[in-house]
Amino acid sequence: MKTWEELRKELSFSSEEEALIQLEKDLISAIITIRDERGLSQAELAKLCGMKQPAIARLERGTHSPQLDSLLKILSPLGYTLKIVPLEHY
Repeated sequence: MKTWEELRKELSFSSEEEALIQLEKDLISAIITIRDERGLSQAELAKLCGMKQPAIARLERGTHSPQLDSLLKILSPLGYTLKIVPLEHY
């Protein structure tokens, strides 16, 4: 069985695709961190944002790309939102 890194090399993602993957990982990681810091279970977070627990679980596993409306639905009751900021170029 191949590792994720081996598979990624074979797939040859463009830099834009790599950036999108990293953005999704960062968003999901932030949501998990916030949920954990608040001491909320997935079920409790789901109830707060009017979603079902399996949807939160799928989001946290990264099995589906998060939709903007779902992100906002989750972040709002936690006191967060998304913000558009300029990209930092190295």
